[in-house]
Amino acid sequence: MNILVTGGAGYIGSIVVEELVKTGERVIVYDNLSQGHRNAVDPQATFIEGDLADVVRLGAAFQQRNIEAVMHFASSTLVAESVTNPLLYFRNNVACGLNLLEAMLRHGVKRFILSSTANLFAEPERMPIDEEERIVPGSPYGESKFILERMLHWLDKSHGLRYAALRYFNAAGASPDHGEDHDPETHLIPLVLQVALGQREHIEIYGTDYPTPDSTCVRDYIHVLDLAQAHILALQALEEGSRVYNLGNGQGFSVREVIETARQVTGHPIPAIEGPRRPGDPAVLIAGSTKISHQLGWQPRHPDLRAIISSAWDWHKEHPHGYEN
Repeated sequence: MNILVTGGAGYIGSIVVEELVKTGERVIVYDNLSQGHRNAVDPQATFIEGDLADVVRLGAAFQQRNIEAVMHFASSTLVAESVTNPLLYFRNNVACGLNLLEAMLRHGVKRFILSSTANLFAEPERMPIDEEERIVPGSPYGESKFILERMLHWLDKSHGLRYAALRYFNAAGASPDHGEDHDPETHLIPLVLQVALGQREHIEIYGTDYPTPDSTCVRDYIHVLDLAQAHILALQALEEGSRVYNLGNGQGFSVREVIETARQVTGHPIPAIEGPRRPGDPAVLIAGSTKISHQLGWQPRHPDLRAIISSAWDWHKEHPHGYEN
């Protein structure tokens, strides 16, 4: 199958591309490299440097490559930035997402996997968070993903476009060849590992007065390879209809647990300082992923926090300055 992967030069996209190539799929990566890295693209994939705002170039990719399915990772993803600049997120995520969907329909492509987000659930009423939880987007970023989900819902009804919206929680870890390289970096595990690498003096803990066992936030960290397998299973299942899944490890780890585990993995002291809460940070976010487990047989194969951090540490040691090393 010819699969177009938008954002396939980014963190999660590049690892999904790597796994798709292993299964024998023909992968075409479409990425403007604003956040991704050319060196992150699997050498067995075809690479097209292009922007989803460029409808001519996008249409040519569909026409020339005989695209049969799309996995969509290309988006702006910084929650705080989306709050200060919501128009950027509605332009990049919603308008460009619409360009992609229109190109698909023009070329008769009706299989679509959306990289969605746990930021749909800013006010969860129960934990773990399953697909029946009410949706209250926590930012314009989360809102932009919800708009795309609603677009897909109606395109399924009107055009038979089969989709899976995969709402993942905290992607983490690495494969031997691909890892996390953001600018700016905002995710806890790579920030902690930067301290171990001597690239920053300390890690800051935002809030130590939460109603959790050690008073710091608890989050669900899922290995990026497990996410990749969920994408492949979801694509295979589209013949049976559209679907929505929450994806996580099913267990939570606190900020202090992450830092202490990183100390053990790296052998570095990793100094931490305590700071005030950040606005809008819930105390606990844990995914309920029983639906995809029951329907597709998906289970996290790398659920252990130490294994997740070890895989990330191995990659960062080999690539201390990321893909531009």
